[in-house]
Amino acid sequence: MTYTLEISDDLKERLDSHLEEGETHEELIEELVSMYETEGTFLQEGYSE
Repeated sequence: MTYTLEISDDLKERLDSHLEEGETHEELIEELVSMYETEGTFLQEGYSE
């Protein structure tokens, strides 16, 4: 089943800035969710505890 998710223009621009060449928004979101499920948190470049 496919769902439609509405996002703000600002969030779309943020997602666009992280897309690799040829990557879709769906692929990026899948990657982010997978990272979150594996790590329990999103990583930030340059961040360390």
